[in-house]
Amino acid sequence: MASAPQESLPARLVVLVSGSGTNLQALLDAQAAQGPAAYGAEVVAVGADRDGITGLERAERAGLPTFVRRLRDHPDRASWDRALTRDVAAHRPDLVVSAGFMKVVGAEFLAAFGGRIINTHPALLPSFPGAHGVRDAFAHGVKVTGCTVHFIDEGVDTGPIIAQGVVPVREKDDESALHERIKEVERELLVDAVGRLARNGYRIEGRKVYIP
Repeated sequence: MASAPQESLPARLVVLVSGSGTNLQALLDAQAAQGPAAYGAEVVAVGADRDGITGLERAERAGLPTFVRRLRDHPDRASWDRALTRDVAAHRPDLVVSAGFMKVVGAEFLAAFGGRIINTHPALLPSFPGAHGVRDAFAHGVKVTGCTVHFIDEGVDTGPIIAQGVVPVREKDDESALHERIKEVERELLVDAVGRLARNGYRIEGRKVYIP
């Protein structure tokens, strides 16, 4: 699987959220501080799987189009996945960013955007995948943990790794304190990774991601 460098900048980003949208805000802040062309990417729309969340409020304050695609409004996951695919495709994204989006996308979404869907995970993959990466790493007694930015594939947190950041576990940490420090690193890592992918292009060979 491969992706050529962007033909024109900024790259178009569609961001998917399920909660507070702090990773979305980090991307918006980066493009505002540097300018979309210099950063290399620009958020063009924000989607969610639920109503009334702070992430959508952030998008609306930024003047961005938003859409909500709730799973319960569909008879099954396949029809939800088809509808989500249409929603995202309408905004012609170069990259799709899953920024705390708490739904697993399906076959149709992957067929449309495979190799272009970026996700973050609050652990050092392939260790501690799944919804409770921080809890599981903390309970395991690791001395270092961190976060991973990766491409989404058919598995859960199994896609090719783009970048990783390390966070030491302190003796006085509890799960909450550790998670907050991971989130700080995660935001910086995501902003940097998206910008580099957009500006430089990339290729995926097997499990490895190469950014010129």
